[in-house]
Parts: sequence; structure tokens; C-alpha cells
Amino acid sequence: METFKQMIFTNWHFMRWLRLILGGFIAVQAIQNHDPVPGLIGAFFLYQAVTNTGCCGANGCAVTTTKNTEENKVKDIEFEEIK
Repeated sequence: METFKQMIFTNWHFMRWLRLILGGFIAVQAIQNHDPVPGLIGAFFLYQAVTNTGCCGANGCAVTTTKNTEENKVKDIEFEEIK
């Protein structure tokens, strides 16, 4: 339970705040206009803000931070001069 609480209350960045504000605005407009489709979209944005997920999942579009391994190292290339 501590990790769920920690997930909700930490790591608030610009995109998370933007999703929260946009989702809240869309949800309020949907309630005022009695329109369920924008309500679902607003609920989706609110869900993304609370759980810190995006369309790709949590940090799904982030660049990988793997260290150089034997596969990633630059290998010496030998050139042969052709005349």
C-alpha cells in the first residue's frame, strides 16, 4: 500500500500537471453539458495524471539508459586501400 501512496504523491512533473488540469476541465464541461463522451475523455486524462501513465505506459517513450556492453562498444574497422 505504501508504494501506491508513494506513486500518487511523488514525481509530479509538467505533463502530469497538464493532464490533471486538462482532465478536470474536460470532466467539468462534460458534467455541465450532460455529454458522456467528453466525460470519458476527461476521466481518461484524470486516470493518467493520478497513476502517472501515458499512452505508452509509465516512461514507455523514455530513452533507455543502458550502459555500454560488449555489443554496444565501437569496434575497430580495418580499411584496405584499393588502387
